Amino acid sequence: MAQGRGWEGAVLKLFRAKDFTFTVTGTEDVTAGYRRLRLTDGGMLAATGVHPTMWVRLWFDNAGKPHQRAYTLVDPDPAAGSFGLEFALHEGCASDWARAAKPGDTVGATVQGTGFEEPVPAPSRVFVVGDPASLPAVNSLLGALGSAPATVWFEGTLDGLPWRADPDRHEVREVPRSGTALVERVRADLPALLASTPDPYVWIACDTATTRTLSAYVRKELGVPRQRVHALGYWRAG
Repeated sequence: MAQGRGWEGAVLKLFRAKDFTFTVTGTEDVTAGYRRLRLTDGGMLAATGVHPTMWVRLWFDNAGKPHQRAYTLVDPDPAAGSFGLEFALHEGCASDWARAAKPGDTVGATVQGTGFEEPVPAPSRVFVVGDPASLPAVNSLLGALGSAPATVWFEGTLDGLPWRADPDRHEVREVPRSGTALVERVRADLPALLASTPDPYVWIACDTATTRTLSAYVRKELGVPRQRVHALGYWRAG
């Protein structure tokens, strides 16, 4: 299955990645810029199991070249062999595919590299930095960490989006999508919050550049231990 997927597919195959074909069974336009698809899993969930924040790599055609993007499973149902995927729509072949997707369409997928380890000790507070692209993963993370309170910095607005947090435990700080505004807001807010949190857990999932900047800031300048920080770039600007 790595054939036709270039060097990325070949490397993933060397690491024993598993390939599957998903089939679209339903679509829903949540907002003008956010679309949810329901798919059958091609036997994936029976083979891999399910864990919080589980993600898969989807393969798209980009002007004749293979292009892969990672997406978090939404409401996976192993018994039915189905799950949802949510797409923050923008320019690009992945969004183009999602916009046009209809029941019966198929997409190739690879599972490799996904995993979840609940932090030990359990977080006294969770600090999350995300955006529409990582919203499904944010929802899954907060659900998995049970009763832990959380502060979430969200780039953009949650208006109309499928935000599943508990307003009694999860505080959201929306930040306009504008240059370095998200980085500046987190740098302004986080130090004081960490000072009153004995066992923090910091989870960062934004564009690659923002994720790298904030991850380095949290670990090197604020001194949060590496095992208490999870950072993953969900998309690349430009």
